[in-house]
Amino acid sequence: MITLFNSLSEPIGEHLRNNENLIAPSSVHSLLVANSPLPLLVVTTSNRQAVELSSEISSWIGADNVINFPAWETLPHERLSPKPDTVTARFKALYKINKGKTKVVVCSVRALLQPIISNDLSSTRITISSNSNFIMSDLVKLLIKFGYSRSDLVERRGDFAVRGGILDLFPADKEHPIRIDFFGDEIDDLSYFSISDQRSINKIEGELIIYPCRELLIDDNLKQKSKSLGDEFPEIRELTDKVAEGIYFEGIESLAAGLVENFKMLLDYLPNSSQIWLVDEPRISSRSIDLVETNKEFLEAAWSNIGWSERQEVQAPIELSNKLGVGGFYQLIDVKERAAIKGINLRSLNQYSSTPEDSILSFFENIESYGSKYEIAINEISDWQKQGFIVIFTASGTGTLKRFSELLNSADIANQIYTNLDQQPEKNLVQLIKSDIQHGFISQKYKVVLISDKDISGQKSADKDLARMPSKRRKAIDPLQLNAGDYVVHEQHGVGRYLELITRTSNGASREYLVIEYAPSKRGLPADRIFVPTDTLEQVTKYVGGESPSLNRIGGTDWQTSKRKARKAVKQIAAELIRLYAARMSSPGFAFSPDTAWQKELEDSFPFVETIDQQATIDEVKQDMEKPNPMDRIVCGDVGYGKTEIAVRAAFKAVQDSKQVAILVPTTLLVQQHFKTFSARYSGFPIKLAALSRFNTAAESKEIISQLKSGIVDVVIGTHRLLSKDIEFLNLGLLVVDEEQRFGVEHKEELTKARTNVDVLSMSATPIPRTLEMAITGIREMSNITTPPEDRHPVLTYVGPYDDKQVAAAIHRE
Repeated sequence: MITLFNSLSEPIGEHLRNNENLIAPSSVHSLLVANSPLPLLVVTTSNRQAVELSSEISSWIGADNVINFPAWETLPHERLSPKPDTVTARFKALYKINKGKTKVVVCSVRALLQPIISNDLSSTRITISSNSNFIMSDLVKLLIKFGYSRSDLVERRGDFAVRGGILDLFPADKEHPIRIDFFGDEIDDLSYFSISDQRSINKIEGELIIYPCRELLIDDNLKQKSKSLGDEFPEIRELTDKVAEGIYFEGIESLAAGLVENFKMLLDYLPNSSQIWLVDEPRISSRSIDLVETNKEFLEAAWSNIGWSERQEVQAPIELSNKLGVGGFYQLIDVKERAAIKGINLRSLNQYSSTPEDSILSFFENIESYGSKYEIAINEISDWQKQGFIVIFTASGTGTLKRFSELLNSADIANQIYTNLDQQPEKNLVQLIKSDIQHGFISQKYKVVLISDKDISGQKSADKDLARMPSKRRKAIDPLQLNAGDYVVHEQHGVGRYLELITRTSNGASREYLVIEYAPSKRGLPADRIFVPTDTLEQVTKYVGGESPSLNRIGGTDWQTSKRKARKAVKQIAAELIRLYAARMSSPGFAFSPDTAWQKELEDSFPFVETIDQQATIDEVKQDMEKPNPMDRIVCGDVGYGKTEIAVRAAFKAVQDSKQVAILVPTTLLVQQHFKTFSARYSGFPIKLAALSRFNTAAESKEIISQLKSGIVDVVIGTHRLLSKDIEFLNLGLLVVDEEQRFGVEHKEELTKARTNVDVLSMSATPIPRTLEMAITGIREMSNITTPPEDRHPVLTYVGPYDDKQVAAAIHRE
């Protein structure tokens, strides 16, 4: 793709030769890297920025010339192991760097500062192919050494299983597991197979290279060192014994400093002719200090050492902390000193100058965001073309290029989708190119414009980290949290006022009591009181109704009357629900069409691999939507298990058939988070999104309500505001209820009461008993997502005495 910008190569090259520190807009950072004649190590402030920058550079000079070196997701002294695919990616990167097979290496400052265990790269690869000789038992031993786990059935990356003459294996860098069929000591066949049904898919032609899943590889030398470490520090004997027996466990890397003699820097693998570019050097310096300090806090607080054993002693000895501390992050000054020794030049690449001597790359400017104002963008493209600019539009999806081509055609602007990126651009044509470049630039001096789909839609880089909301806490009574004057409800006596917690002695036994005040039995008399023992607190709950309830009288009929009215209202609601669900099950619904090409494009852009449960739930939801009866399905899954993506795809499917979608959420914060997620996923598609909550001004709310009624808005995300009587839809087809357990019965049915033909998709991490009962009895369908995503680390719980250092370390870690 870089050949399309040959007119810029010479001025960029001259600027690189004449300036030590580089100042340029962020949109051209990848272009500057691509034009460098020397091998580069490009350092960014975060892992996400490293991934995005490496993808952009790959678009310029090809993926074979660029490699991203990832950092561990865990801290060196944290009792968690990095993901297998991260470890495999690091081994592959180091092998390519060591062999000089890449031009540009991109990494985060965290990856730069992390010590690398000095493994022999030549012995950390297994190469197999069809019709080659390989003894199965030898392969099994190598896989165990490489950190693979033996199991009965291969389901996750890093697993392998042996059944007779067949060995199933899931390498961490492959999309599908592989099946190795042995005939004696010869590999007779190699093929991929599906996890869901364990059936073979496609044959593998050529060689297959298998890399380790662990960086700390257990061999005889490591086993001996683990015995010595256990003898020196008995408090970690339980762990060192596992290593001595050749057993891998979660967090084994925390012991690396005590077991490994040599660590290397990433610089040690680079050729001496390389340069290091620090992108946004001030933030990199600040980030490096934070990393070192956080790692030091973990070590000093013995955070990971609390879980070493079940003993009461939680503070690790100073000698152990010092020994394991060797494996912590390097300081940035250490990297600079090592670079000076190797003769590697360090340069900064910033957006803004910090000294008067810095020379700014002045013939480039960032493209301003259009915020989905397509008419303005089309007009400016037309003006640029008339002025003789070379105009290039880029997007990551072929469908987006085709849709933009249609927009240009409707404005009578000549354009062409380029597949051959080596040909020279034409000034009278707008070139449409598929690439991963996030944002474009303009050069008035050289009359070149690069504009991306994200510049026009106003979307920033895809946010892969889905925000997680805490589940609602139960309103359980806690006498220590009650204040005098708080309203409480006793199961037998009704609403009263809490006064105090006292201790009374009776028959030599002391018990604590809650003193609750009630209305006087007769006018003019003092208020009545009851004493509730703390061992019967299950009869008392905190009042959660109106702000100033009237107190009930002990022995009066008002409390019983209130309960009777409540039971009657519940029966009325239940009867209404029965009529509603009967009508829904008998009335014809809308049968949505099968998946379109746009649906496939949306699903292919999902940045993660779907779990088995998640994919099965997606298929069930689609099947329900394509039936002529209204869907009513509840999706249950823990936080972070991928429920939101199911809603994204279901809503998209509904919009494809010109139906509107309402997404009901319990909080305004969740409205904003979902709006951000849906906007990122729908970027590049002609879908109108709107968020409706108390954050909207009166004018904004009025406009959204009007657009819902006219059908302009396709998907609306809102709180209880969606239940207001002034909300009208032109053609509602799907209702999504998120955090279903946080809505009242009448709230949830309000939208569907008058629309018995609307499909309903509810999502919850903790469904209420009523919902479960309806699912069991068949009134509602239910899908369960029980498999966590592969990159989801378990929640670690440590129990011990309060320590400010441990709390500070945990907060900084997050």
